[in-house]
Amino acid sequence: MRVIKTITFCTLVSISAITSCKKIDMGAKEQFAFDANASGGTLKDATDIQIGTAVQLSKMKTNPTYAALVKAEFDNITFENELKNSSIVSNNGTFNYANADELLNIATAAGLGVYGHTLAWHNQQAAGYYKSYAGITAAAAAELLLNGGFESGGASNFTNWSTFNAANGATLLPGSGGNEVRTGTRSLKVVNPVPHPGQQFQVQLASDLFNTEIGKQYIVSYWVKAASAGGTIRLSTGPTAQYQGDQNIPTTFSQISWTITANSTQTRILFDMGLAANTYYIDDASVKEVVIAPSGGQVAAKLDTALGNYITTIVTRYKGKIKAWDVVNEMFADNGEIRNNSNTANTASDVLVWSNYLGRDFGLKAFNYAKAADPDALLFINDYNLESQPAKLDSLIKYVNEIKAKGAKVDGIGTQMHISYDSYAGIDAMFQKLAATGLKVKISELDVRVNVNGFFSATRMVTPDYYNFQAKMYQYVVQSYYKNVPAAQRYGITVWGVSDADSWKGVPQGVYDFPLLWDADYKKKAAYDGFLKGLKGQ
Repeated sequence: MRVIKTITFCTLVSISAITSCKKIDMGAKEQFAFDANASGGTLKDATDIQIGTAVQLSKMKTNPTYAALVKAEFDNITFENELKNSSIVSNNGTFNYANADELLNIATAAGLGVYGHTLAWHNQQAAGYYKSYAGITAAAAAELLLNGGFESGGASNFTNWSTFNAANGATLLPGSGGNEVRTGTRSLKVVNPVPHPGQQFQVQLASDLFNTEIGKQYIVSYWVKAASAGGTIRLSTGPTAQYQGDQNIPTTFSQISWTITANSTQTRILFDMGLAANTYYIDDASVKEVVIAPSGGQVAAKLDTALGNYITTIVTRYKGKIKAWDVVNEMFADNGEIRNNSNTANTASDVLVWSNYLGRDFGLKAFNYAKAADPDALLFINDYNLESQPAKLDSLIKYVNEIKAKGAKVDGIGTQMHISYDSYAGIDAMFQKLAATGLKVKISELDVRVNVNGFFSATRMVTPDYYNFQAKMYQYVVQSYYKNVPAAQRYGITVWGVSDADSWKGVPQGVYDFPLLWDADYKKKAAYDGFLKGLKGQ
């Protein structure tokens, strides 16, 4: 048996240069070696606890080797993606269960249990739909005014516009050229040769009628300038008149806006330019409904409704078929704070940080909705880095106690354990704290990476020492779980994937890591032997 006391991990600068080396102390006279070809029964037969793996529908359907391993080695499965929100909820808010139902049927036919993952998470959400539904984002209001740039029409008229008055030789014609046009090739050029005090309507251009809703607000805007100082203009509406105050017009293009409240089911706007003699240039007129952003309370209420509807619908659909759920997933940042838009990467299109809007009540609400939908289901809160971030672990436990005191049904805590060269002491401390809650403890997404510093690549492959170390970590996790968590609280272990070819940290995703129990050819690795020894209590 080979003796390994330390392993040196290095950051790769190039194939010929290595910097930033770090020794990981494995403990004095620690001895371990594992056989990639080890036999001795299957994983699920090695222990009384439930052993699971994360699976993909496409692989279960099209890869016989993958499917056979899952069925032979594991008691249950977690859907890697098929039960996540964005896999169920379409952009228009409708639900599509086809893939989830199909994978559930495959599992049922194979005698595999299903662990539900996940009901409320900030990633892989139908975020575009929810943000629109709640008013976090709003579609731009539609343009109601036709030919607002006066681009369409003949030499002396404008499509969708009518001259109502042109007293004393006034002309309303297309403007042209860079001095008369703001954008495009045409504008409205109005020459009013005679002032009409108190009679602005004597020179007047009217738009076609457009649909409005009585009581709603609309913003009317336009760009205007006068050829000389002293110009003045106003807007009015029809058929029921409203009047904008007289506007003094500068000699350079400036935007003027006016908000109206519709008093008719159809409205037109009129430019009134009869008050002062001048030449006026008008361009880029617009009418749009005023979009009022909802208050924070309104957003929270809408998202609360959406969260309740989603959890209730999903849990009810699979009631009796899925008997345990990750209700709340990754609610805490590594420093222990509840997630918000500031401490969470929020640029991806599928991110919606529910707790940013619902606050501390987010988790309480989620658990209450799940309990109401299926009182018999076991309900878990799940998070990562609990073995390496004590502040996060402590915050999660404190929060669980808080919401349980408010009546939430929290049956267990899932610790993901996407780990690498983690401290044994940190793993032990985590399991001890989780066990002290009295709740069920599940290792929910276990994998052990060997290429944390990017040292290995297509041309520099992982050495046996690293694979043996990986195997030891798998073994130690199980040993610590058995040692520190009472048997009645052990809800099982799920390995996050089958082979290195399928892993979220594998080569297909552009990561030269090899975190799972089988290699890309579905051959057992030393990690399998280490995990199996741990399950057998060796």
